[in-house]
Amino acid sequence: MGTALITGASSGLGLEYAWQLAAARHNLVLVARREDRLAEAAEEIRQAAGVEVEVLARDLAVRADLDDVAARLRTDVAPVGLLVNNAGFGLGQNFVGGDLAREELALDVLVRAVLVLSHAAAPAMVARGHGAILNVSSVAAHTLMGTYAAHKSWVTSFTEALAVELRTTPVTATVVLPGLVRTNFHAAAGLDAEAWPAFGWLSAERVVTESLEAVRRGRVLCTPSLMYKAAAGLLRAAPRWAVRAATGPSLSARAIM
Repeated sequence: MGTALITGASSGLGLEYAWQLAAARHNLVLVARREDRLAEAAEEIRQAAGVEVEVLARDLAVRADLDDVAARLRTDVAPVGLLVNNAGFGLGQNFVGGDLAREELALDVLVRAVLVLSHAAAPAMVARGHGAILNVSSVAAHTLMGTYAAHKSWVTSFTEALAVELRTTPVTATVVLPGLVRTNFHAAAGLDAEAWPAFGWLSAERVVTESLEAVRRGRVLCTPSLMYKAAAGLLRAAPRWAVRAATGPSLSARAIM
């Protein structure tokens, strides 16, 4: 039994990670802004799974809060063996004419938090001789749908680079690139989930199950479902002008995968 720290753990994929890891007998550190939601989830998980659940109500866009989470990753008291960088949100706006403060908030949560927490976790895990980092990216990383896609592209590239740096150590880095997932993500961004066909949606359970299996196998890249694997392959192989034409500014306000 080890300890996993999950950001964005109060709902959606983060909460599903918490339940599946608890079922696998991992103790948990749950991180999100809403203490009431975290406390409720923590108590339910404790009662159902019988594991220890620690709650850290922190806003990853606030540097002092982010530093608190980083400090928890460095401690050798109930050391964290798995970091899941899951926190994020859809911007629901174009960059041109959009709210700059929201863009900066997204950069803090989707990029800076992943950087800072990975920087705290990796050396501590290497020193202990075991550990894994799982970063949640998106198939949108292969598109040009606004700054969300740019942030997720960074997460993907960063994780691959980190995996290369860690390959001579017992620590691994994995990035999962899901497509559309049925969570409250879209509603929170003010986006209409009906704009996408029903066949394009994945369950949170499937995404989490496949990504945790990738971590167990030490795989670097995980794209759940054959459909999204094929889509990612097409986007990588297509000429950039075609990608720009198909996934450019007209879709950037819907960059929510």
